[in-house]
Formats: sequence, structure tokens, C-alpha cells
Amino acid sequence: MRILIAEDDAAIVSFLVKGLKAEGYATAVAATGDEASRYLASSHETFDLVLLDLGLPGTSGLDVLTTFRRRDASLPVIVLTARAEVADKVRGLELGANDYVTKPFSFAELLARIRATLRSSSQPTTNELVVEDLRLDLFTKVAWRGERRIDLAPREWALLELFMRHPTHVLSRTRILNEVWEYGFGPGNNIVDVYVSYLRKKINFDDVEPLILTVRGAGYRLVAH
Repeated sequence: MRILIAEDDAAIVSFLVKGLKAEGYATAVAATGDEASRYLASSHETFDLVLLDLGLPGTSGLDVLTTFRRRDASLPVIVLTARAEVADKVRGLELGANDYVTKPFSFAELLARIRATLRSSSQPTTNELVVEDLRLDLFTKVAWRGERRIDLAPREWALLELFMRHPTHVLSRTRILNEVWEYGFGPGNNIVDVYVSYLRKKINFDDVEPLILTVRGAGYRLVAH
């Protein structure tokens, strides 16, 4: 899953990125309201949840939320803010926020709220993703191919989740980098190919059909036979 962090406090951003990465989430960061708006308006960016600070420089968080909700009523948004007044909380919720967390907050509390928001939103409520005989448990972060358990490293798990959320779609290397890795790599870096190779070795067996195919010149695709 991928989370957009719209926050201008560098210390909070670092805290959130490290914590969410450890939990298997990919992140993108917007330091201004205008940058957050561009992310949310882009057809090339996909997110499962937004953490939105109300006090963003430039376009305010409330304005970002108002504009975004006119286009998308389903993407979960948790507001992060130092504003503790009841009126501010009510305003944020009325504009479409799913939840409201007042700074300072503990990461454990925020993580619990993220999980609860994702469960109660219009996102799929199942704990598993299933494609053919491949299953991925979203809570334990363990995969199964038939009756065979597959233990995955965090990046492998995030990569497999991306493939399983978009079965049959051709995923470019650039998109995979953007959604599984939250930092940039120079052109020609082969980290995506390396991790796809790792994943293939774990989910493919001699007696079953391979699931991840290379689409020459375009990227990779998880095949539903």
C-alpha cells in the first residue's frame, strides 16, 4: 500500500517515512499544499491513503481537501494538525476527512488509525489478496502458493502487493519505483529487475505456471491464467 504524506515539518516527515516503511508501506511526500494537490490530481500517481497536515504552506490543507473531495470521495484521508479546537476538527470532518489526529501523536496510535481507516473505508475489507492460487495476507505479510508458505522481505512483499492489486496490468519500471521505493534512482538502475527476479524465485515452482511475465520494452505483468 502507498501513502501520501502531505506535511512540511521535516522531522515529522522523517519519523513517518521510517515508521511506515518498517510496516511495509510505500510513501510519497508533499511539503506544500500545491505539491499535494499535484500528486492527488495526477493520473500517474495512485495512493491508498493520505495523511494531510492542515497547516501546509501555500494552498491550505483544508483547501486541498475541499478540491480533492470534489474529484474523489473514496480515498481515505487522515488529517494531521496541531489545531486541537473542536471547530477545526468538525470542519475537517465535514469537508471529507475520515479521521483527525492532533499533534503530537504516537506512531502506534497513528498506525492503528491508519489500519482502522483502511478497513472502514471503501477499500476492500478482506485481509487477503488472491490471484489464481497465490494468496497474500495483508496483516501477517506472508504469501501462499497453494499450500506452500512463502516468506517475503519487506520490499518483496510491497512489490507482490502492487502486482496483486493490479492483476493483468502492465506495470512499468518507473511506476514500480514510484510505488515500492520512495526515493529516486538514477537512470539505468536495475533494482526493479533484481527484486522481480527475487520474487519470481519465491513464487514460481517447477510444477506450476509462472505468474510474473516480462513485457518487453514496457515492464512486468502479473498474469491471471
